Amino acid sequence: MKNRSLRPTLLASLALTLAPAAARSQAVDLEMTDRIVDEGQRRSEVMNIARYLSDEIGSRLTNSPGARKAEAWTQEQFRAWHLSNVHKEGFLFGRGWWAERVSVRMTAPRPLALTAIPISWTPSTNGVITAPIVFAPMATKADFAQWRGKLAGKVVLISGTDDIQTPPAASRISADEFARLAVYEPPKFSSDAAARLEKSYFFPRQMEEFLKVEGALAYARITKRDGKLVMGDGYRFAAGDESPLPGVEIAVEDYRRLVRLADAGRAPSLSIETVVHYDDSDPQAYNILADIPGSDPKAAYVMAGAHLDSPAAADGAADNGAGVAMVMEAARILSRMPRPRRTIRFALWGAEEQGMIGSSAYVEQHFARRVPPAEPKVGANGTFWLHASSWPIEKRPGWDEMSVYFNLDNGSGKIRGVYAYRNLAAVPIFRAWLAPFEAMGANTVAASDNTGPDNEYMQLLGIPGFQFIQDWNDYGRQHHTSMDTFDHLDAEDMRQASVILASFLWNAANADKPFPRRPLPTEPKH
Repeated sequence: MKNRSLRPTLLASLALTLAPAAARSQAVDLEMTDRIVDEGQRRSEVMNIARYLSDEIGSRLTNSPGARKAEAWTQEQFRAWHLSNVHKEGFLFGRGWWAERVSVRMTAPRPLALTAIPISWTPSTNGVITAPIVFAPMATKADFAQWRGKLAGKVVLISGTDDIQTPPAASRISADEFARLAVYEPPKFSSDAAARLEKSYFFPRQMEEFLKVEGALAYARITKRDGKLVMGDGYRFAAGDESPLPGVEIAVEDYRRLVRLADAGRAPSLSIETVVHYDDSDPQAYNILADIPGSDPKAAYVMAGAHLDSPAAADGAADNGAGVAMVMEAARILSRMPRPRRTIRFALWGAEEQGMIGSSAYVEQHFARRVPPAEPKVGANGTFWLHASSWPIEKRPGWDEMSVYFNLDNGSGKIRGVYAYRNLAAVPIFRAWLAPFEAMGANTVAASDNTGPDNEYMQLLGIPGFQFIQDWNDYGRQHHTSMDTFDHLDAEDMRQASVILASFLWNAANADKPFPRRPLPTEPKH
C-alpha cells in the first residue's frame, strides 16, 4: 500500500515548524545521501548477512552455541569491512542452554504426534517419560490447594485454554495507525510494578517448586498463538535458579484436544522425551561493538544497534536477525564512504530477550547507573533494568560521550519514520533527515515513544536513543515462534531500511552540534 493520499494529511498533522537555525545546524548532505542509496541498493549485502545468521547459525539463545558463533562471526565481518575497535564487552548473565531434540506424543486414547518444544532452560527428561495427564491450570498460589495430593506421577497441564492470540496477517501501517502515531501522549508512570513482578517472576518459580514437591514428572503449557506455532520462551537462566522439572510447550490445537479428551473422561497420556544441554563454561554474555573512526576525536560518537540474541523456537530471522543485518549493512555502506566527523559505533546487543540486559549493561558501564533500592527484589542479573525506577541517577565519566543512538528491532519491514520519544527538539531534525526518503515511504515522525527496544534505558536517562517505525509485514506471526525463518523476510524493505539508517548515521555524525537531549529525569511526583 503506497499511501499516496495520506501524505498531505500526515504532513499537516505530524509536522512541527522547521526552524531555520535547526535546519542549518542539522543539515542533510544530499550528495552523500545519493551515494549511500546507490551503494545500498546496487551492491547490497543485507540479505546475505540475514541468510547466514538465519540458515547457517540459526537460533542464538543467549550463551548458547549459536550465540557464541554469532558473536565470533559478526566480529569477523566488521573486521573484513575494516572497521576499528572491534571487540566484545561482557556482562553477567548465567547458563547457556540448547535443545538437541524433542518428542511429545499422545499415547492414549489413540497414538498421535504433537507439535511441541522444550521450554528454554528446563532440564532433559533423561529418557522417555510416559504418564497420564492432569489438567490443573494455576494462575496464583491460591490455586495450589486445589491440586495438592493429585499430581504425583503425572504430566501436569498448567495453562488454561483461553486468551490465545490469532496471529495477524501480514500488513503495512494503516491510516488509523499513522493518525495515532501523530498524537503526543504524556508519560505514564506505572503503579502495578510489584504485581507484574509477582506474576512474571516469582509465581512461575513457586509453581515449578510446588509441582516438584507434589511428585509431578513434567509439566506442559499452551503456546500463546494458534496456527500450530510454538514458542518455548523460558527465563530461569541464572546460576542457582534452575528449573526443577522438564517443561514443554504444546501447540494450541494439540493442547486443547488433550483438555477436551480429559474433560470427556478419556484419560489422555503422553510420552515425552527432551534432550537438552546446559553450558556453564562462561557465565558472561556479550555485546559486540565496532567503530568507523571519526576525524574529530573530541566530538561525541553516534551509534546504531540491534540485538543479536534470539529465542530458541526457530532461526531468529525477523527477531532480530533482520535488525542485525540492517545495522551491519549500514556499517558496510558507511565503511565505503569518506571519513565522518564523529565516530560511528555499531552495537549488537546480547540478552535482549531476557530483559534488555546487554543494552542496560552498556548504559551502566558507559553512561550512568541507578542506585538500587535498599532491598532488591530479584537476583543479580540485569541490575539496571530491575531497578529502572530507582533514584538517584549517578552519571558515569562517559555521560556526554554519545550524541545519539538509533535502534532496529521490529522485523524486516521498511522504515516508515521514527519515534521521537517526546524529544520535541528532535522532531524538526528528523523531518529534515527523512525528507529525501518520502518517495520510499518514510515520512512520519511520531512525537511519542515505543516501549521495549534496546534504546529504552537510554531514554530513561534522557539520552537520545530512538527506535524506527517499521511496517509490520509478517512480524506479528513470526515473533518468537517456530515460523521465524528466512523465508518470511522482505528483501526490498530491508534494503530501504539499511540506507535510511546509514543516512541518519551520516547526518548525525557530521552535524554541527551534538543531538539535543531532554532534561535529566528526576523522580516523578505522582
